[in-house]
Amino acid sequence: MASTILTRTVASTGNNKILTWSGWVKRSDSSTGQLIFANGDPGSSNYIIFFEFTGAGLRFIIKSLSILANVETNAVFRDLSAYYHLVFNMDTTQATASNRIKMYVNGEQITSFVTASYPSQNLGTQFNNAASVISVGGKAVTGANTDFFNGYMSHVHFIDGTVYGPSTFGETDSLTGIWKPITSPSVTYGTNGFFLNFANSGSMGTDSSGEGNNLAVTGTLTQTQDTPSNVYAVMNALDKVNVTLSNGNLNASCASSSGVRSTIAAADGKFYVEVKFQNTTSVCGVVAMEQPVSTFNGIGAVLFGSSGSAPELFLNGTTPSTYSSAGAFSANDIMQIALDMDSNTVYFGKNGSWFGGTSWTESTPTTGHTLTSGYTYGVRGSTGSGTSVNIWNFGNGYFGTTAVASAGTNASGIGIFEYDVPTGYTALSTKGLNL
Repeated sequence: MASTILTRTVASTGNNKILTWSGWVKRSDSSTGQLIFANGDPGSSNYIIFFEFTGAGLRFIIKSLSILANVETNAVFRDLSAYYHLVFNMDTTQATASNRIKMYVNGEQITSFVTASYPSQNLGTQFNNAASVISVGGKAVTGANTDFFNGYMSHVHFIDGTVYGPSTFGETDSLTGIWKPITSPSVTYGTNGFFLNFANSGSMGTDSSGEGNNLAVTGTLTQTQDTPSNVYAVMNALDKVNVTLSNGNLNASCASSSGVRSTIAAADGKFYVEVKFQNTTSVCGVVAMEQPVSTFNGIGAVLFGSSGSAPELFLNGTTPSTYSSAGAFSANDIMQIALDMDSNTVYFGKNGSWFGGTSWTESTPTTGHTLTSGYTYGVRGSTGSGTSVNIWNFGNGYFGTTAVASAGTNASGIGIFEYDVPTGYTALSTKGLNL
């Protein structure tokens, strides 16, 4: 969602004292401030209200020439592998100052703050005024939208005029104990309220509340299979060396002596991943998570790639084997990785054919490479020489912002991939881990 914003110009003034915002958010970057929700005058930097990540923390601000309220958490939210359920309440009619602004994360109220300056009782903010602009995922400023959110959002609700707590939008799963979405909460949205479920890939700003308060999309907003109910692996921004990540941490630009690993790893089960090479120097595969990310080819590393002329296999720290007869990886070739943790074996494919020992000759993964036992394995991207760009598909159905050309079959029913998933394998995701 980086460099993308959803906006709606308010047609009729709503409630300027009471609101609820609820959404599920998976971050791709915790190092910078990013707006989640805002409302203000697009012609001025004097924003009326916004809810944002301040880097690692959360903050809510009301402004009107001066700061009228500023509440920022002590807690930090650096996990880039999972969704946070965020709920924000404003009700300036409350007699107790601390009840006028409330924040909740994953069903629990935040009560510890770096700063807590609350609005005065019955403050009528300029929020929700006619002609102001409500925005999701950034700040709408005429000529230069700013402060874009970088990551994933799901089940976004804005409630105009009513306070609802987190139990309206989420609940604890009785089997897993995990906080999960209520997909159709019973709420009254009010004059300017909306519900974004992002189900319409052709119109991602569609309001599903029934109120018709659709939002316009500026930039590229990609629909994904990644949801709070099934979180897919991405490349880990907190576990990398000399790698620049983008596009929801699925695009990895790798410099020399680089490495980046997936946010999800496995000790058992069978998992399938695809990666599209953008040049001829990519080296990708699986690695033991117990090894430093800076270790390119040590114990617990099985990597396959190209130095520009022929594929090379890097196996557990041994001298790489070169396979001239196989043909080098070219730009837009797709490497397939089948990780079988039940037998400690990994298989590699290329554009629908699997490696048969010297070349890409097998219709199903038969000739594999033995993993060092006793480790938990994740996926790794890096470069053999020079620089490389790898675009990963863990089942989201996209390489970058381009959908797979022709979706293959998946025996587990999880994820969308370019090629057929081998029988018994599934996506590297939370549902996949629990199969």
